[in-house]
Amino acid sequence: MALKTTGFTSTLHPSLCSLSSLFLFTLISVLSLSLFFLYSATYQSKPVSSQSLLSQTTPQASIKVYVVDLPRSLNYGLLDAYWSLQSDSRLGSEADREIRRAQMGKTLKFPPYPESPLIKQYSAEYWIMGDLMTPEKLRYGSFAKRVSDVNEADVVFVPFFATISAEMQLGVGKGVFRKKEGNEDYERQRQVMEFVRGTEAWKRSGGRDHVFVLTDMQKIQRNFWHSLADPVAMWHVKAEIAPAILLVVDFGGWYKLDSRTSNGSLSEMIQHTQVSLLKDVIVPYTHLLPRLHLSENQNRQTLLYFKGAKHRHRGGLVREKLWDLLVKEEGIIMEEGFPNATGREQSIKGMRTSEFCLHPAGDTPTSCRLFDAIQSLCIPVIISDNIELPFEGMVDYSDFSVFVAVSDALQPQWLVKHLRSFDKGKKDRFRQNMAEVQPIFEYDNGYPAGIGPVPPDGAVNQIWKKVHQKLPMIKEAIIREKRKPPGAFVPLRCHCS
Repeated sequence: MALKTTGFTSTLHPSLCSLSSLFLFTLISVLSLSLFFLYSATYQSKPVSSQSLLSQTTPQASIKVYVVDLPRSLNYGLLDAYWSLQSDSRLGSEADREIRRAQMGKTLKFPPYPESPLIKQYSAEYWIMGDLMTPEKLRYGSFAKRVSDVNEADVVFVPFFATISAEMQLGVGKGVFRKKEGNEDYERQRQVMEFVRGTEAWKRSGGRDHVFVLTDMQKIQRNFWHSLADPVAMWHVKAEIAPAILLVVDFGGWYKLDSRTSNGSLSEMIQHTQVSLLKDVIVPYTHLLPRLHLSENQNRQTLLYFKGAKHRHRGGLVREKLWDLLVKEEGIIMEEGFPNATGREQSIKGMRTSEFCLHPAGDTPTSCRLFDAIQSLCIPVIISDNIELPFEGMVDYSDFSVFVAVSDALQPQWLVKHLRSFDKGKKDRFRQNMAEVQPIFEYDNGYPAGIGPVPPDGAVNQIWKKVHQKLPMIKEAIIREKRKPPGAFVPLRCHCS
């Protein structure tokens, strides 16, 4: 007997089929919306680190840079001359003796930069130039796009190694540094300015879109009793380059004393009209100590560490007072010294075994010590009321640093009690945040002379991003200058905060 079958689809009422399709469509729609909101909530609740926030808030753009065709003698040729010096008796120069012997008789297209701590800390000019000299096919990580037509450029980079030029003069004839006669550094500064001022680009903008690297801040002995840390790079032509974009490590050396209002007090300074946060960029010192990764961090037995000179001038007078307050406190190490071969090892050990690293003002409000502390994951204690810091707006230093007013720090026992009040969780968070920003203060890209791809979040790119932020103001200043009638005089004004 044949089995009788009934087809379900053939016997199903048409209205029931439509109802089933509608139900299925509704179910799929509800599931899709649920998945979308679940993903959105998960994404929004995910914590955003300082570094990832930096990447998200930075537009994926670039800055177009034209490099002035200065003679090689004004940049890499200066390094050739430095390595050909027979001797250099200055503190820290022993680090270069072995390199000097190896370099004798050689002429490299891109010579190495000095390892002497006095010079290396100001090496920003070298790494910025290395990025721009890298072949275009290798510059895939660079925020700066080099252009061959100055009319296409956002800014014009002047590739003068001003630090090396100044250091060459200081090494062979420090006594004539402030003079013009017999001063080879002065002659090079004049050569740069005559070359640049003769270009159509300078005449068109008055130099406002030109970029100079002026990082050298050395202590110059004025007389037996008095020495000041001033910006020695391009010192003789500061007034001529005042309208330009200046890359500096500090504003402190640009302050000048107004003797008519200060009554002889070094504490009262006015800010020079040559520098301003509106047009200039604070750049990091090159750190001298190696990076300590968070995974390598170990127990830290010392509360507070400092290594450096006790006696300073200007705002650095606070350092001497702090020294006397802290030197005998339990858990605090205060050492005089300099990071030469021996001092460097002491600094590495001191910073890596201490919870906090003291950063008081010296001859200028900041120093290389701050960036050594960051690379050592030693929480900076910044006691410098006039300090300006690199990449602010991109980096929030309060996430990993302790800021203390000078007036509080000079009260007996105040600083020690304050630092002991931080619990382990707070200090661990500081170090985690510090580890995230360590790469931002790194110039060295791991390639000889910096000729190679730069890290996207490295110091060179961050510098160009800060310059990029200032372009609207710079372009406005150029346009405003054009409409000034002949003979009109508008004094320079500084708006620094």
